[in-house]
Amino acid sequence: MKSENDMINGNSPELMEVLRAADVVAATDVAILITGETGTGKDLLARRIHNTSHRHDRPLITVNCAALPEALAESLFFGHCQGAFTDAHNPRRGFIAEADGGTLLLDEIGEMPAQVQAKLLRFLESGEYQPLGKVEARHADVRLIAATNSNLEDAVEAGSFRRDLYYRLNVVPLEVPPLRKRTGDVANLLQTLNEKLSAEHGIPAPSYTDAAVMAMESYSWPGNVRELRNFMERMLILSNGRDIDVTNLPQEMHAQSQSSISELFRLPECGLNLEALEIGLMNQALQKANGNKSRAARLLGLTRDTFLYRLKKYALR
Repeated sequence: MKSENDMINGNSPELMEVLRAADVVAATDVAILITGETGTGKDLLARRIHNTSHRHDRPLITVNCAALPEALAESLFFGHCQGAFTDAHNPRRGFIAEADGGTLLLDEIGEMPAQVQAKLLRFLESGEYQPLGKVEARHADVRLIAATNSNLEDAVEAGSFRRDLYYRLNVVPLEVPPLRKRTGDVANLLQTLNEKLSAEHGIPAPSYTDAAVMAMESYSWPGNVRELRNFMERMLILSNGRDIDVTNLPQEMHAQSQSSISELFRLPECGLNLEALEIGLMNQALQKANGNKSRAARLLGLTRDTFLYRLKKYALR
């Protein structure tokens, strides 16, 4: 199984909330609109919904709406009969017919050509569609999932996306959180992906120091989980079997970590109680890690043994 399949996994409360909602809605046939930044795993969430639904043994047809040739979009979606237009030498079934009984995933739905939007709305409302060149309508049983990294409400206001189609698609909205907002999931994914990538390439996995993990958790990951996976694959190939410390990370990662720390912690003019600050940070780390001491230690850039020692020192839980 490819490591991409693990990219939607994690234990953060932010992600778990979305996954729980996805598992509930998977049991239904309502339309779903999945939103989120590029690289968050929207397509993987759609695949999870399909695989846990009663349609799991039927096709999952994925369409990138941004890559559709506008002149052929209607034919690609709804099919055509022979002679329906110039160069239509053979009949074509279309995406909807291919997905009959299963799921149709429309990625980058905001880029769908205008002439297809009206016909898609009709299909969503009635289950009927009309191939080009055919007089009679056909019926298909398709569960529709749409995904986008753009703001469809803005597209509606700009007139580039139909308002009625937006409301029809937005029955159950699911927003995949960016990696920077998934508490503790960088460390979780780091361990999972490190093992998977090592097995895929047949190369010994590198080992990340606590300081390196802390710097990676402080990084904003603008490319989200996809960026993390690509970075780890690069580090596996270049540093297989070796230790990776902060100094081995790209400049933007440890530079951002250092700057964020200096911005967060400013020594007040009146000074502070360092012991009280340390106790407060340890309690915060435990709370963020849901009581998991190993994860709390990583959040503070400490080894587990050092963290446990300080817990005992301050008589904390």
